[in-house]
Amino acid sequence: MAIKKRSKSVIKNIRKAKRRYIANLAKKKKLKTALKKMKKAKSKAEAMKLYPKVESLIDKSVQDGIVRKKTAGRYKSRLLKFVDTQLKG
Repeated sequence: MAIKKRSKSVIKNIRKAKRRYIANLAKKKKLKTALKKMKKAKSKAEAMKLYPKVESLIDKSVQDGIVRKKTAGRYKSRLLKFVDTQLKG
């Protein structure tokens, strides 16, 4: 395949896309580790202490476009359901 000459704006957009991709990966990883930490909570009190931070992180990831709105709602719903059913006391 022949190498095409690219304009300055195309090159800049490629750089921006790469930067955004890396930033989005970091945000996604932060969200996933927070969800895992919440699932590993030993007691209901500990889980409820973590919940506001995790909920905030989920909402921020919706704003950043990492997760869709309905997916975020599902995450929050399932976390609370897990806390209520699995963790006693």
